[in-house]
Amino acid sequence: MQPILPDEMKTSQIQTIKQRYNIVGNCEALNNALDVALKVAPIDLSVLIIGESGVGKDILPRIIHDNSPRRREKYFAINCGAIPEGTIDSELFGHVKGSFTGAINDSLGYFGVADKGTLFLDEVGELPMATQARLLRVLENGEYIPVGATEVRHTDVRVVAATNVNIQKAISEGRFREDLYYRLNQVQIQMPPLRERGEDIVLLFRLFAMQMAEKYHMDKVVLDDEAKQLLTRYKWPGNIRQLKSITEQLSILSAERTITADILSRFIPQDPESTQLATIRNDSDHSFENEREILYKILFELRSNVNDMRREMSTLKKQIADVQIAGSSDRQPSPISATSLAPLAPYSTAPQTAAPLPAEDAVAEEYVEPEQDILNLSQLSRQMIVKALERNGGNRRRAASELGISDRTLYRKLKQYGMEK
Repeated sequence: MQPILPDEMKTSQIQTIKQRYNIVGNCEALNNALDVALKVAPIDLSVLIIGESGVGKDILPRIIHDNSPRRREKYFAINCGAIPEGTIDSELFGHVKGSFTGAINDSLGYFGVADKGTLFLDEVGELPMATQARLLRVLENGEYIPVGATEVRHTDVRVVAATNVNIQKAISEGRFREDLYYRLNQVQIQMPPLRERGEDIVLLFRLFAMQMAEKYHMDKVVLDDEAKQLLTRYKWPGNIRQLKSITEQLSILSAERTITADILSRFIPQDPESTQLATIRNDSDHSFENEREILYKILFELRSNVNDMRREMSTLKKQIADVQIAGSSDRQPSPISATSLAPLAPYSTAPQTAAPLPAEDAVAEEYVEPEQDILNLSQLSRQMIVKALERNGGNRRRAASELGISDRTLYRKLKQYGMEK
C-alpha cells in the first residue's frame, strides 16, 4: 500500500471542506485561505479575516468553529455594522435591569451567552471607539462589565473577526485602536476578491444557475464561450454577491437559455473597470458619516460669519457716534449721512421708499442677532466640536484641522463650553 503524501492529505482535507460547506472554486488563494483556517482551528487564537465585501468571509469562522475543540458549544455571528451605536455595548456585553430606558430585565449579552463558544464579529472595523476598548479588555483577560453593572464578569469566548475596512488607514485616522488590531490579528486570513479567481467565476455561475433552475423548476441558463470570456474579464466590484444577483436576473428575465456575450452585456454594468463602490468625499478628503454633519459644518462657518458682521456693525456704530459728537461741537456738516448707510438697507425694517433716517435713528436700526438663534448656533458649534474630537480619537490638533480652525481657536472654544479637561 502506497503512503499518502502530505500534499495529497492537505488537498483531500480541503476538498472535504468544500463539499461540506458547498464551496466552489479551485484558485490557489482560496485553497490557501481554507488551509490556514483548518490549521488555526484547533489552536485557541484570535483570527482576523480580511477581504472585500461580498467575497464570502462568513464561511471561514464557521469552518474554524466546527473544527475546533469548541465545536459542541455555541456559535454566534454578529454584524457589528448593523447594531446602532447606542445599543451595541448592551448587545455585546449585556446590561442590568433599569440601566437604561427599556432595560426591563437583566441581559447576559453575546459574550455571556457564548461562554465556552465562538463569536464571529463581522465588520469589526465599524465598532465605536468606546466599544473597542471594552472588546480589548475581554480579549486580553476575559473580563467585562455589563452596562449599568458594578461587578466584573468573566467569559471564555474565542473571537473571530472580519472586516472590509482598510484597518491600517483607520488606525492612522484615529478610527480604530492599534492595540486592538494587533490583539485581533494573531492569525490573519486573506479572502481573495472574485476578479482574481479566474475560472472560479464560471464555476460559481453554473452553481447559481443550477440552484435557480431547481428552486423554480425552469431550464438552466448556460454561457457560450464569448460570454464566459466577458464574465471573467469583468472586475466584479460586488464580488460573489453581485455574480449571484446577475445570474438570478438572467435566469428569470432572459428568454434565451443559452447566454451570449450580447445578452450578458445587457445585465453587466457598463463600467467594467470599477473595482469598488463609490464613496462621497469633500475637498479635504474626509468622509462625512451623514448629511447632518455636513449641515453642522455649514452652520459652524455661518456662525463665524455672523460674528464678523456684528463686529463690523459695532465698529460702524462707534464711528457714527464719534461723528455726531464732533458735529455738535463745531457745527460742521457730518461726513457720514443717512444716505451713506444705504448698503445696510437689508438690515433695516424701514421700507425702501421711506425718507432717509437721521443718523441717530440709523444707529438704532443695527441688526441684533436674536438670543435664541445665538443659543442654537452655540449648541450646533459645540456638537460639531464633540463629533470632530470623537472621530479623531480626542486629538485636538487633528480635530481643529478638520473644522478648519486653528488649535488656539479650538482651545478657546473648549474652554468656553467647559470642555477643556
